[in-house]
Amino acid sequence: MNSNSTTTDSDGKYSFDNFFNISADLICIAGYDGYFKRINPSVSKLLGYSEEELYAKPISAFVYSPDLKLTLETREQVYKSKPLLNFENRYLTKSGEIVWLSWTSMPVDANQLIYAIAKNITHKKKVEGERNLLLSNLTQINKELRILSHKTSHDLKSPINNMLSVFSLIDVSKIDDEETLELINILKLTSENLKDTLNDSIDTLIENANINTQVEEINFNECLIEVLVSINSLIVDSKASITFDFSEVENVVFNKAYIKSIFLNLLTNSIKYSKPSSVPTVKIRSTVVNGINQLIFSDEGLGFDLDKVKDKIFGLYEKFHTNDDTNSTGIGLYLVYNHITSLGGRIAVESKINEGATFTISFKY
Repeated sequence: MNSNSTTTDSDGKYSFDNFFNISADLICIAGYDGYFKRINPSVSKLLGYSEEELYAKPISAFVYSPDLKLTLETREQVYKSKPLLNFENRYLTKSGEIVWLSWTSMPVDANQLIYAIAKNITHKKKVEGERNLLLSNLTQINKELRILSHKTSHDLKSPINNMLSVFSLIDVSKIDDEETLELINILKLTSENLKDTLNDSIDTLIENANINTQVEEINFNECLIEVLVSINSLIVDSKASITFDFSEVENVVFNKAYIKSIFLNLLTNSIKYSKPSSVPTVKIRSTVVNGINQLIFSDEGLGFDLDKVKDKIFGLYEKFHTNDDTNSTGIGLYLVYNHITSLGGRIAVESKINEGATFTISFKY
């Protein structure tokens, strides 16, 4: 008979020795005296001890010392005929490695025995630890960014108010040169827009202190126009060509400050990273795909090598172009990504070097 087949004993009952021996899970029978009575090969294989070594010492000798107290307390409950389900603790292997086990144990009081099965969950615990560390780091980064945002918004208010005061002192009636008058008007308008933007940012920071970010029905065209006015000088100087079409989807439920920040960061990036020999060209349109409202933002600039940067493109402080200067902080795309995903949306990017980039934003509502 094949050694892996199920056999029967003299009474015709099935013997499950083969199942016991080949199981990848740790299967054991322990006595109320705290010693192993029978173990399958997986126990010895994982812990690195021979069966003789495992039988010779109390089970508690193999438990990782920081978990020993809780393990003994939990075992006392099992001795009181209380089944144990999914109890997690750590064991120390012979080589000194720490392994995590998840136990399910059933007591048989009449025989003073405990039948137990354990799963090796070390990899799961490692992934959880890495995730928790990442979340902790992101929480700290977001905290620092909020502090920086508050500080920056507050510190900039005074010089901007001073600039506006200077404009109020200028007697434009005594200026005959139309070009100078136009320049003064542009500077004044830009300063006023900057002040409004800072005030909106402060209001948003206060709102975001709450768990839920406020959403409302917003108009793409209105928000974009406000952003275009605020960066009018940059657009004029760069001779940028910006076209937009929101005929398919005019409105979307979102946070207004977020959408303006998205427009601002994507537009300024497209202008900043345009090809040196070309005028910045940006196309923005809305569409509906499978019932989902989308915003498509494309340019014809330097683009990205996605094979190299796809895992970093929305990272904090990441820069991807050799002409990145001190004015580049590496925060723009990070903000765009977080604005979208924090409200349940998604963003995807397609790009090739010197062929521009296309960002597709899918909204939750």
